[in-house]
Formats: sequence, C-alpha cells, structure tokens
Amino acid sequence: MASLDELSCAQIARGVAAGDFSAVEVAQASLSAIEAREPAVRALLQVTAELALAAAGATDERRARGEALGPLAGVPTAFKDNMHLVGTRTTCASRMLEGYESVFTASCVQRMIDAGATPMAKANMDEFAFGSSTETSAFHPTANPWDLERVPGGSSGGSAAAVAAGEVTLSLGSDTGGSIRQPASLCGVVGLKPSYGLVSRYGVVAFGSSLDQVGPFGRRVEDVALAMDALVGPGRDPFDSTSQDCRADFLESLEDSIEGMTVGVVPELLEVKGLTDEVRQAVGRARSALEGQGANVVEVSLPNIASSIAAYYVIAPCEAFSNLARFDGVRYGYQEPGCATLAEQSSLSRAHGFGEEAKRRQMLGAYLLSSGVYDQYYYPAQQVRTLITQDYARAFARCDVILMPASPRTAFRFGEISDPLQMYASDMFTISSNIAGNGAVSVPLGLGRDTGLPVSAQLQGPAFEDRRLLTFARALERAVDAGGGLGKGAPVAPGCAGRGGEL
Repeated sequence: MASLDELSCAQIARGVAAGDFSAVEVAQASLSAIEAREPAVRALLQVTAELALAAAGATDERRARGEALGPLAGVPTAFKDNMHLVGTRTTCASRMLEGYESVFTASCVQRMIDAGATPMAKANMDEFAFGSSTETSAFHPTANPWDLERVPGGSSGGSAAAVAAGEVTLSLGSDTGGSIRQPASLCGVVGLKPSYGLVSRYGVVAFGSSLDQVGPFGRRVEDVALAMDALVGPGRDPFDSTSQDCRADFLESLEDSIEGMTVGVVPELLEVKGLTDEVRQAVGRARSALEGQGANVVEVSLPNIASSIAAYYVIAPCEAFSNLARFDGVRYGYQEPGCATLAEQSSLSRAHGFGEEAKRRQMLGAYLLSSGVYDQYYYPAQQVRTLITQDYARAFARCDVILMPASPRTAFRFGEISDPLQMYASDMFTISSNIAGNGAVSVPLGLGRDTGLPVSAQLQGPAFEDRRLLTFARALERAVDAGGGLGKGAPVAPGCAGRGGEL
C-alpha cells in the first residue's frame, strides 16, 4: 500500500493504467487528505468532490473498455479560483464574485481534464491575484504547510499550499509578476511560469493581460513537465489571440545531461538589499551543484532589471484598472441593494465588493492612465520594458539559463509585512521575466539553514525554450536528491493534521 503523499503524477498515471489502483481510489485518497489537513491549511475555496469522483469514474470506465488513458490519468488536481470550470464557483477570492458560477471552462483547465486529471478543488488566492501572501483573499488566508503561522506566498498561495500539504498532487496557478514562483519557493514545491503565449489564457480572469501566464505546481520537475505536455500539447488555442503553436514533448529531454551547457549568474542580484544570507548561500550551493554536473558558469549583466518593479507597478495597475472595469455592479458581480440610480449602484457595488488592495491597484491604474499622467509614466514604463527585454536577449546570447533567487527570503509570518511597498518587493526577482515574457521555474533546494523553512532557486530561460529550462531544473533536482550539500525536507510538513488516504 502506498500513500498518496509518496506518489508522483507519473506513478499515479501508471498505477491507474496498470490497474494497481483505480482513479476513484486515488480521488478518495485525495479527499481524505483534504478532510484531514484543510482545517489547518485552508488552501481551498471549494472542494469539488462530485466532479472529482465523476471524472475519476469516467477514467476507470475508459480503462475497463481498453481505451488509452491520458498522461495525467487519475492525478488529483486543484485549480486557482480565477480559472473557470463548469460546475464550480469562480470567485477570484473576492466578495465581488462570491456567488458567481462558471458557465464555461477555461482552456487550460479543459486540457488538464482531457489529459486525465481529476478536478479536486478550486484553490484560494489573493483577491483578483493582487498580493504576494494570500492574505488579501476576501474569505480567509491560507497557511504555509511548513509553519501554520506563516504565509504560503501569493497570489497563487492556495495552489502551492495544496500541493505542499499533500492534498493534491498537481495544481495550476497564474503568474503576473511572480505569483507561481514565489509561493512555490515559500512552500517548497516546483513552480513553472511558462513563456508568455505558451499556455492559453482563455477562461482565466485577467489581471494584467500582457503579463499573465498560467503554469503548474508539482512536487517534482517531472510532474510539471507532464502538466506542460497537457497544457501545450494540443497546440494553439483559437480562443486566445496570444496563444502560440509551440507543441513539444517536455519529458523527452528532461533527463538530458547539462554538461557543456552554460549557466549565467548576475552578481549584483546577490547583493540586493532585502536578500537574506540564507537564500544567498542556498543559491550559491545551487550554482556549485550545476557546475558539478558539468555546466559552465559565466557572469552576465541585466543593467535595467533594477527598474523592473517600477515598470511593473505602472503597467500592471493600468491593465488591472482596464480589466476590472467590467465589474460594475450592474451586469454581474456584487450588487449594492437599495440604490436609486445606476451610477449609485455601480459606485457603491465597487466600493463594497472589492477589497482594499483591489481598490488600491485600480485607483493607481486610473491615475496613471489619466490625461497628462499617461505620457509621464505609462509610456516610459513600456520603454523600460523594451530595455529589459533587450538585456535578456544579450544575456541569453551568452548562456542557456540564468540562475537567481526566486524569493528574497523564506516564508514570513502573517501580518509581518503591512506596508504595501514592502510586500511588492517580495517579487523583486520574478517580475522581470513577466515583463520580458521569458519562462522561469522555481526549484526547491530543501530547508534553509537559518529558518528551517523551504528555500528555492530560480532558473530563467529564453522565450519558448521552456523544455531546456526544465532540463536544468531536473539537473538541479537531481543534486538535491543526491544530497549535494543542499539539505532535504519532508514532503508533507509538520502541523498538518493526519496523512492522506492509502492506495
């Protein structure tokens, strides 16, 4: 008998296909884990037990008929609550959409289900993805499974925590400025932000349309590669004009050697104010581990990366202001009762339906797009975006991937960061790849030497070279598995009540 905690996506899919256990048994084990751990972690907003058992039953029926099963057959999966799925609520963790029920399914969700994934739950998040700690959710914060008094990161904190706690094996999040990689780092799981356009955004509630990208969380790099095969394999999505046809087998080159390939490092990034010694030393050990597998290391420069946060917090609020204008209290969403006019209803519905951070970002976007201000801020921010993209192009002409921290620190305590500007700095190492549209992945290195909490390294690659990026991520994972001086931790953290079901 194997515990759900001990199985990878590939092992579950193989076990279901071989008849070692059924997809329904896997779903029931996941539901048992959710029941045991969710009261402490609170990673989820909705558990979709009926959908899960129905999907798992359909998988078992296909196997009984002798039909080929998908690469994710029976894999318990959670979806961030900004992704539509028929039969669920899609609230974006906001009172504005508290009762909204999906009338269609997002392409990324459908592709996962088509590959055999079992839809277990909708995961908690920062309201409309505005945050780096999952503390801005209108319903409840999510706890980090490694320490229940600390945050899991955000905005995809629920998706990361659900995997880290062993409630599900796989999850999807969205990353606008680091919202996959930063919570993956804080929760000790693998998190990939694919290149912009690689995964369809159709059916994902938009924050920043030129920055958003959907990506997977998994316990292992192989899990993430399997998810990418499902997300990208069918090719371009006709419902998303930014979607690209970049079909590739992400497992094909996963175990390739990195000997003779080149890793770039940016020395000035390791001296940034706010980066802890614990993270700096861990990234240094990751560099040594990659060198130990035959990779060459060169220093590269990203001279404009220091301006990425400033550019992001002009571009992103402007796009958020535009995207969230649709929630007007008239057509759908929260409606303020007792209003005499449509103008009053719209104004009060938005005032009471949105949380403080959502209102802060929309007000900032409205100001930045106003007459006389647009030319002063928005246009220069787009110019900086071009400079950052050019910096990356020059750097990648000299190396295959760039190694840097994923988060400046390990998980912080609830309420520890109350200044919004300090919270924004949590994404100092991740924002630049969203601005440039490059792929990036957070790889757990084990537990930090000072805090005993998960610490990770980030690898960034050129746009649409995500397969090669995962090859390096797997090489780093092999070093962690072998010891490599990086430290290791338990896959399910202390503080979670009980274990998952047995298979």
